[in-house]
Amino acid sequence: MSLVADRTVTVRVPATSANLGPGFDTLGLALGLYDELVVTAKAEPGVRVDVQGVGAGEVPGDESNLVARSIVAAFERFGQPVPGLHLVARNVIPHGSGLGSSAAAIVSGVMAAKGLLEGIVEPSPDDLLALATQLEGHPDNVAPALFGGLTIAWTSAEGPQAKKLIVHRGVSPLVCVPAHTVSTALARSLQPDSVPYEDAVFNLSRSALLIAALIQSPELLLQATEDKLHQDYRASAMPETNSLIRILRENGFAAVVSGAGPSILVLASDPSQRLVAADLVARHAENPWQSLMLAVDFKGATVNSHQVEAFG
Repeated sequence: MSLVADRTVTVRVPATSANLGPGFDTLGLALGLYDELVVTAKAEPGVRVDVQGVGAGEVPGDESNLVARSIVAAFERFGQPVPGLHLVARNVIPHGSGLGSSAAAIVSGVMAAKGLLEGIVEPSPDDLLALATQLEGHPDNVAPALFGGLTIAWTSAEGPQAKKLIVHRGVSPLVCVPAHTVSTALARSLQPDSVPYEDAVFNLSRSALLIAALIQSPELLLQATEDKLHQDYRASAMPETNSLIRILRENGFAAVVSGAGPSILVLASDPSQRLVAADLVARHAENPWQSLMLAVDFKGATVNSHQVEAFG
């Protein structure tokens, strides 16, 4: 335990949007909105978590905290004794909004453990993805959070896999976030066990087209984001989201449910289009929505090992 005691690391993890319309449980995009974490290993046992920003006073401040549990899981996975931990989490990613907050928490913990164990254990990117996927349950959010950019995630006999692609510079994301939340478990419960053959083929074509649109031909984004696999089934859980997406798409914007919702992701092909889309949402929304004009994050999660002061 003395090997890591008094080490401090800082971690930065991007928000993510999964599915992107037709790419259900497969495609994910990293966005320029970041949770930051400072972790110090202590010789004394115990876990303390200080949360600032989103979730302050709501998420646990002890060993049951998801970030802390992820750090512990990583130490155990790599066969190392777990030190005492002091975490300072500055959260910006909204919770329960379809922007990968739980994936960001898990990746924060896994990356913090990687940094604390630098020089002792050197996990590969595949090791990190496998652990984060095990903790999250599926790789579509953790892959872009780890690696950045557009990721295609799948599972093979060797475990979860991901391929990172660089997004065309013209693609300009807009995320519209409501004040209310939707449970991921509720959204998934509305998904049927099977879908019509024609709908499956439809989504296969649109998923392939979406990759081409995102990396090469942004002018195809509206057609490429059509979906028949999950969004209509989940519409009853987020009627205002569904209504606004319909309005946006009728006006030519490639709007989709972000992850399990209720946030909306608009994949504009030009930065100026985002202003028009945000104005449409503001004019037609029944309740307040926050519009975030974000960049695509290309770096993914980062960790730096050094002595720092906790955020004040």
